[in-house]
Amino acid sequence: MEIQLGRGKTARRAYGIDEIALAPGNRTLDPSLADTKWRIGNIEREIPIIASAMDGVVDVRMAVRLSQLGALGVLNLEGIQTRYADPEPILDRIASVGKDEFVALMQELYAEPIKP
Repeated sequence: MEIQLGRGKTARRAYGIDEIALAPGNRTLDPSLADTKWRIGNIEREIPIIASAMDGVVDVRMAVRLSQLGALGVLNLEGIQTRYADPEPILDRIASVGKDEFVALMQELYAEPIKP
């Protein structure tokens, strides 16, 4: 299904993880007949998974591990991982605050410049 964005531009509907359910079907498929490979440009992967470019989802270690397994992990190049040499204490701070303190903390943390 295409969505008209205006001036000849269209978009396709995408689904979030909470909108997808995998259920067994009535037919059995021999795994050797299934091909889950996919390609973006010159990058080919075995598993049809792209992990989100969110600091709380994918860090450098997770991106490397996903790649080793045949999936793709996307890093947020403007996120916490690129602003702090050791992002673990920063992520712990984020996880420890409540809703009321969250916005102020994020503004403080993202004021730190991105490191090359």
